[in-house]
Amino acid sequence: MKPLSFKRHRFPAEVIRHAVWLYFRFSLSLRDVEELLAQRGIDVTYETIRCWTKKFGPLIARRLKKRRPAPSPRWHLDEMVCWIGGRRMHLWRAVDDEGEVLDLVVQRRRDTEAALRLLGRLLRNQSVEPERITTDGLASYGAALRELGLTQVHRPGRLRENNRVENSHLPIRRRERQHQGFKSQASAQRFLTTHAAIYNTFNIQRHLISRPTLRRFRAEANAAWAAAVA
Repeated sequence: MKPLSFKRHRFPAEVIRHAVWLYFRFSLSLRDVEELLAQRGIDVTYETIRCWTKKFGPLIARRLKKRRPAPSPRWHLDEMVCWIGGRRMHLWRAVDDEGEVLDLVVQRRRDTEAALRLLGRLLRNQSVEPERITTDGLASYGAALRELGLTQVHRPGRLRENNRVENSHLPIRRRERQHQGFKSQASAQRFLTTHAAIYNTFNIQRHLISRPTLRRFRAEANAAWAAAVA
């Protein structure tokens, strides 16, 4: 991969990288990041930080995705309602049984065509074939999977089994409140796709592991970030 270019930027690359990391890693607003940098003596406006996140966030996300190992073939699909620009939209998401965010797409509808779009992206972009696809009782999933010839792996209506993806909505809800709602479908798709890649890298599930393992996982996540932003 070619190194990221920070040419023609007034601030050092280290400052830009750190600002992007703060914004996507934690539930912070652009103004929060501005305040944190100001505390360190770095005078930068939140609008400048916005430009950095739009320019470098997707590039870093693509690099992080390339470094991720293959996901589990057991997938969980769900959709959630969100308000974008004052309009009711649906965020379709897929995670594996380890909590890895596989893909997401923001759409206006909640029908078979929308389910097909998510499944098409998944089958096209993932390196493994699904062994099991668990969904809620929405009939659109069944119709879409029948069109794709994947009814044999479908596990519909398993609410308790689909808790994995239900719980993974929580970070998105926190960011939605922090943003006071997303402003447009395109900006929501861009932010959430970038956020998912960085979330996957740093989602360690610390309550399930010992302290030495936590330190090792943190070191690996930081090393992956350092390689992606080099």
